[in-house]
Amino acid sequence: MSLIYRTAGESHGPALVAVLEGIPSGLPLTPEDIDTDLARRQLGYGRGGRMKIEKDRVVVKSGLRHGQTLGSPLTLEIPNLDFPNWSEDRMAVWEPSGDVDPITLPRPGHADLAGMLKYETDDLRNILERASARETAARVAAGGVAKALLRRYGTAIRSHVVRIGPEAWTPAEQPVLSDFAGVDESPVRCLDPEASSRMREAIKTAGQSHDTLGGVFEIVAFDPIPGLGSHVSGDRRLDGRLGAAMLGIQAIKGVEIGAGFELGRIPGSEAHDEIYHDDARGYHRRTNRSGGLEGGMTHGGPLVVRAVMKPISTLSRPLASVDILTKEDRPAFKERSDICAVPAAAVVAEAEVAFVLAQALVEKFGGDSIGQLDAAVERYREQLA
Repeated sequence: MSLIYRTAGESHGPALVAVLEGIPSGLPLTPEDIDTDLARRQLGYGRGGRMKIEKDRVVVKSGLRHGQTLGSPLTLEIPNLDFPNWSEDRMAVWEPSGDVDPITLPRPGHADLAGMLKYETDDLRNILERASARETAARVAAGGVAKALLRRYGTAIRSHVVRIGPEAWTPAEQPVLSDFAGVDESPVRCLDPEASSRMREAIKTAGQSHDTLGGVFEIVAFDPIPGLGSHVSGDRRLDGRLGAAMLGIQAIKGVEIGAGFELGRIPGSEAHDEIYHDDARGYHRRTNRSGGLEGGMTHGGPLVVRAVMKPISTLSRPLASVDILTKEDRPAFKERSDICAVPAAAVVAEAEVAFVLAQALVEKFGGDSIGQLDAAVERYREQLA
């Protein structure tokens, strides 16, 4: 049995949808399992006006009865509350009654121009609506289900921001689970109050300059089951699957696991996590430069993934572009947008990491029902003891 999901929907269309297949029957779910993260995705200093319109809540369309999954496809819908303002013209589902002017000024750094060339359209609305990061609300909904599955087996996933633009914070030690208790209270989701203040000021300055900022965030999965993933083929290595999931998020341009690029600077004697054993803890490490993965498999330590998000490509003072109809030099198209969305991107990345781990868990242990999955995990843990 494999666990997969697909999303559908446009930024200003009627709704966003996620369809999950492969979730075992009998998994208990509550609205809060999904809605809490949907709300967290809308947080963060530097978000645009759209977040004042949308109040993302999940509507389950199939696959759930009496708060438990059925084993059939699970369909999750997030209505777009802004759609009625667009439904008669710009995003009319059927042929509109009047003319709608095409948008012909692609933005540097966006999917606009490449998408217009690929899909043979002279209206970039056809591209930007699906390319928009609004789509990630559906990913977060799917991730909420994956998190509920992982929590059942003791895995918790958290995130925090370590850089926004020029302002960065490097923790002296890898944060532990309890450190994340108040992370969402920070306007930029940074664990350090002083750094949080500096990051917020950087966003404010960028906004005043009609600019945007990117940054770096870190995802930590605590207590993953050892042995998820495999070394036997490249496409089964968890490193590669996590990298693909991160880079599939809009505006993500780089990923590292554990010490990442730093490992290219230091010698092997400093790079690897020495192995210890005692009766109480079993096999364990005193460092985690590997980020919880060796040979494409979890080894039981915290899984640590870091990613960089580029600055948002819609600027209130647009960059240079070319009108695709006239070929004249013109400023790029400008639409309502954020100044910085790094804190929100970290929540999206939590969902992606959760889904990759949930996929690997279902692949390893199988079972059509939660009871079967529970029994398989328990047998494996007895074997590891």
